[in-house]
Amino acid sequence: MNKFSVKDHLSKDLESSISEKIKETVETIEAQGSASAGTEDTAGETGPAGAAAETPDREHMSEEELFSFAAYDARQSEKLGYQEYSYWRSTFRTFLHNRVAVCFLVIMCALLLFTFIQPLLPNQADPNKIFFDDNGMARSNLQPDSEFLFGTNNAGQDLWSRIWSGTRRSLFIGFVVAIAEAVIGITIGLLWGYVRKLDFLFTEIWNIFDNVPQTIVLVLLAYIMKRNMFTLIFAMSITGWLSMALFIRNQVLMIRDRDYNLASRCLGTPIYRIIMKNLLPYIVSVIMLRMALTIPGAISNEVFVTYIGLGLPPSAPSLGNLVNAGRALMMSPNLRYQLIFPTIVLSIITISFYVIGNAFSDSADPRNHH
Repeated sequence: MNKFSVKDHLSKDLESSISEKIKETVETIEAQGSASAGTEDTAGETGPAGAAAETPDREHMSEEELFSFAAYDARQSEKLGYQEYSYWRSTFRTFLHNRVAVCFLVIMCALLLFTFIQPLLPNQADPNKIFFDDNGMARSNLQPDSEFLFGTNNAGQDLWSRIWSGTRRSLFIGFVVAIAEAVIGITIGLLWGYVRKLDFLFTEIWNIFDNVPQTIVLVLLAYIMKRNMFTLIFAMSITGWLSMALFIRNQVLMIRDRDYNLASRCLGTPIYRIIMKNLLPYIVSVIMLRMALTIPGAISNEVFVTYIGLGLPPSAPSLGNLVNAGRALMMSPNLRYQLIFPTIVLSIITISFYVIGNAFSDSADPRNHH
């Protein structure tokens, strides 16, 4: 007696017919693919020697040839999934969509341009020149008019020329301090956060410098060194990098052990390449924001140092000197303009850098790119 039922025989016959049908279909597809590949190889002989590329015959290869390593190019592997994407182009495109930031950028550029071309304009007075009347008296505290657009100060000097000269000096101090803090702070912060062996060393250095208040450093250096622009820049930069370095270090710690960084280390990627390619693009946004805020911060420190009498000498006009001089006249309605004009310029600089820095920080974040 047959142990298989009629249902089992039918199922077996159906499976056999399906298998044969699939086998015939596969053979037909393979035959068509081989014919089309042969046609393309014959028509596309564009190699340097004019020979068509041959597909390796794996059926007749030895075991050693089958299991030998294939040629590998690391540069070609980076092109997988390549798209027409540029980080900086996408950053600037996103930034230009923020109309408020673009407006402040235009205002800031116009202010910077006028600040540096102002001495080249006709009928511009020397910032330290004292104007006298016919009786030999200094023309002090004159209200703004057609001759003196911003009036004159207590010494009879043109406030218009002194404000733009002071703006140039204060902006120069701010830019130099921002660049110095960025270079020192970013370098130390990246190494501090990524290289574990340097963590203890940089932590101790940071603790030593951080325990000394910046105000004391400014005051001591102003007493020890000459009161000039270099002293202010040096005093602000010697401790200003601390907050930048700590901030960058904390950012690096958050992304140091992510999968792509672990994969890069396993593949033997050099440290400098991991820092430049994997870490920096993710913290460019916060770096730009910190730098944008450092410039008005340095100008504010210069105003503070001048306020306590340790800033630049009166012969070197700066926004700090002008604000400090106008502060004493704030309660005199007729002389209040000597505080209003430099304060307006200082406010424009501070607000512009703040808005531009925040907008560029958001634009530099790759997650905001489209």
